[in-house]
Amino acid sequence: MADYDAIVLGAGAAGMMCASVAGQRGRRVLLVDHADAPGKKILISGGGRCNFTNIHTAADRYLSTNPHFAKSALGRYTAQDFLALVERYSIAWHEKTLGQLFCDGSARQIVAMLEEECAKGGVTLALGQPVTDIAHGDGLYRVRLGDREHHAPALVLATGGPSIPKMGATGFAYDVARQFGLSVVQPHPALVPFTLGPDEQLFQSLSGVSTDVEVRWNKTRFREAALFTHRGLSGPAMLQISSYWQHRTPIHVDFLPGRVADWLVVEKGARPRTPLRKLLGQALPDRLAEVLLERIGVQGELGNLTDKALRAVGVRLSDWPFTPSGTEGYAKAEVTGGGIATAGLSSRTMEATKVPGLYAIGEAVDVTGWLGGYNFQWAWASGVAAGQAM
Repeated sequence: MADYDAIVLGAGAAGMMCASVAGQRGRRVLLVDHADAPGKKILISGGGRCNFTNIHTAADRYLSTNPHFAKSALGRYTAQDFLALVERYSIAWHEKTLGQLFCDGSARQIVAMLEEECAKGGVTLALGQPVTDIAHGDGLYRVRLGDREHHAPALVLATGGPSIPKMGATGFAYDVARQFGLSVVQPHPALVPFTLGPDEQLFQSLSGVSTDVEVRWNKTRFREAALFTHRGLSGPAMLQISSYWQHRTPIHVDFLPGRVADWLVVEKGARPRTPLRKLLGQALPDRLAEVLLERIGVQGELGNLTDKALRAVGVRLSDWPFTPSGTEGYAKAEVTGGGIATAGLSSRTMEATKVPGLYAIGEAVDVTGWLGGYNFQWAWASGVAAGQAM
């Protein structure tokens, strides 16, 4: 006999959303997590203030083997829908750059809101209880927690991916998916800082320096801040492009986005006595200007440099190639790219097309959003889709 209508594995953003929606529809839901408290990743997000959604959410801001997969869920549960829930709980919020919405106070408010939503749905929580076995037969999923076994006709995989392993993150969802015959798109760290090799050691002296850039990989571009670290490149611009980057390929950085191609020649005409180093120091952080010019090997007053040399400097600064040696891996990745293949899931319900009653939602699925609240919105939307379908 089934003691629940649904068992949701993972009490993070997607799992709590799904459980609360199903519970409030009258379903008996068991929400399971190996952690001793729900929403642990939510608590550390957005510097502890939780960047809970983005008002510019659209399917083209997500990476997936099937770029259309996210459209259905995102279209039916929008950023405005989640914001309405936040406002119902009188949680104060503010918009930062590029449509990112944050709590004025603490990410704990979002977790408390989701806990209350689960309580309204009569959801049973089983926290601090790792799953020791999962089986399926006679239309029921059997989930063993310690020495107890629970049964339900629906099982939801909402345990995320292996990014931030110190929080207890693993590839558990992929193992369960494979157990039931679902395929998994090769997982990889996404929204992650780059490492630079010994050829770029000159830039290690810039650790802590940040500047606004436009970074490009193939045809994909982001204009945000870049941060030099003792290991390589970070900051929003680099995290964004990392989700697209492929190993052993260069990324291209425009250190002075928005400048006309001949701007140095124009400056030469206006103030020929100005040293190139001084001019760049007015446009970029001082240490960065120094290191870039040292690498280019051009110095002196503008009037003493040929137009050709100045144009060459301008071109280099607007299209500076870096070939990362790698990334900082899952330990520093905000999310996991890849995951449970969307080809085996319904985009409307998140249910496995060939395994009735098995659902996959949130980060566990091969849908990865941009930095800035997009991954939370996917968690809410996919969670609602499954919660309404069960």
